[in-house]
Amino acid sequence: MIRIFMFALRGLAAASVVIALLLVGSANAATKITEVISPGGIKAWLVEEHSIPMLAFEISFMGGAALDPAGKEGVANLLSGLLDEGAGELDSFAFQERLEDLAISLSFQAGRDTFNGSLRTLTENRDEAFRLLGLALNEARFDAEPVERIRGQILVGIRRGKENPNRIISQAFFREAFPGHVYSRLVRGTEETLSAITADDLRQFVKTRLARDNMIVGVVGDVTPEELGLLLDKALAALPAVSDPYDSPDAVVPASGETLIVRKEIPQSIVMWGLNGIKRKDPDYFAAVLLNHVLGGGSFSSRLYDEIREKRGLAYSVYSSLYPLQKAGLFLGGVGTANERVAESLGLVRDQIRDIGENGISAEELENAKTYVTGSFPLRLNSNSRIASTLIGLQMFELGIDYLDRRSAIINGVTIEDIQAMTARLFRADDMLTIIVGDPSGIENAREIEAE
Repeated sequence: MIRIFMFALRGLAAASVVIALLLVGSANAATKITEVISPGGIKAWLVEEHSIPMLAFEISFMGGAALDPAGKEGVANLLSGLLDEGAGELDSFAFQERLEDLAISLSFQAGRDTFNGSLRTLTENRDEAFRLLGLALNEARFDAEPVERIRGQILVGIRRGKENPNRIISQAFFREAFPGHVYSRLVRGTEETLSAITADDLRQFVKTRLARDNMIVGVVGDVTPEELGLLLDKALAALPAVSDPYDSPDAVVPASGETLIVRKEIPQSIVMWGLNGIKRKDPDYFAAVLLNHVLGGGSFSSRLYDEIREKRGLAYSVYSSLYPLQKAGLFLGGVGTANERVAESLGLVRDQIRDIGENGISAEELENAKTYVTGSFPLRLNSNSRIASTLIGLQMFELGIDYLDRRSAIINGVTIEDIQAMTARLFRADDMLTIIVGDPSGIENAREIEAE
C-alpha cells in the first residue's frame, strides 16, 4: 500500500508541473482567475485546468503562531502536526490510512502570521478528500497517543536546533530585532512551553482562529466553479462564522547598529544582518524588490556576490532578501565565511549598502533587474500548489484579481526617481542589526549574547 501511495504521489507531482506549464505559459501570459462564492457564502479564487484530473487546494487563516498564548508558545505549530492525526470517526491510523489509500496529500503549517492548510487530490477522489479536510478542521480528535507522539517529535527538533547554527541565528535575530513583540517568540515554542500545552489549548486555538471570516482560499485544477462551491461548503461551512478579534502593534527593528555574537566553536561563522524593510501592501514595494535584486537578491548577478565571492572568494553564499510580515517589514541578508574573514566580509556588506544608500544604482542595473524580476516570475510557479498559494497571496495583500495581468507593467513603471526615494528608506548601513554565530576574530564593538 505504501509503494502504491508513493507512486501516486509522484504522479501527482509530475502532473503538477505539467499544469503549471500549461497555466503559466510565458511571462506575459495571463492566467484566468475566477472568484467563486459557494452556496453557503464561502469565497475562493479558482484557476481552472481540466486537461489533467487533479486539483490543489490552499487555505490560510489569519493569525498564526504570533497569537499563541503567553507561556504556551508552540500551540499553532503543534496543532499543525495534529489535525490529520485522527478526526471524527477515524483515529490517527485510520485517518492516515484513508489518505494513503486514495493518494490524498493533506498537510498543515503554522507561520508567524498565518495558519495554512494544503490539499492535493485526484479528481476521482476529491469528494472524499474534502470530506477528510472538513473532518480535520472541524472534528480533530487530539487523542493522547498522537498528541504525545507529535509533541515528542517537535521536542527532539527543538533540542537538535540548539546545536544548529542556522536555527540559533534565526532565533537570536528575531529576539533582538523585536524585543517584547510577539514576533520575538519561537514558532515551535521551547521545551517548557511545548510541554505545558494541553489538548484543550489546541481546541481553543481551533475554536478562536479557524473561522470563516478569517480564511483565504485558492484552488487550481480540474473543477468547475459550481463543483468547487459544493466542495467548499462540504469542508468549510461548519467552521465558526467569526474568529476572536486580535491586534498587535506594528514592529520596527531598533536602529542600533549593534553587532551581537553568539560564541560557538565552529570553523566558519554565519552572519545575519537586518534593517527595517517594507510591507507587501506598500505601493512602492517593487522599487524595494529591484534594489534588493541589485544588492544581493540577484544571486550570481548581485553586487554582494560579485564583491564577496567572485572577486575575493570570501564566501560560497551571500544574499539579501525582503521579508514582509503583517506587522513589520524586514530587509535581511546573510553570509557564511571563515572566522578570520568575517570582519572583512561584513565590512564589504556595509560598504555596498552604504554605497547604494548614498549613490543609488545605475540605469543599466535597474533595467537588468526589471528584466530578471519580470522574466523569472513564471518559473517560480512550477506546481499547481504554488499557483494556488499565489492566489492566497493575491487576496491576502489585496493586490486585485487582475494582478497577474498588471504585474509586469507595475515593475517596468518603476523609475530611477522611485529607486532614489527607496534607497533613502532602506539602505542605512549604520542602523544594521548584525548577529554572528561562530568564533569570529577582529570584530570591534561587538556584544556577546547567549543562544535561546
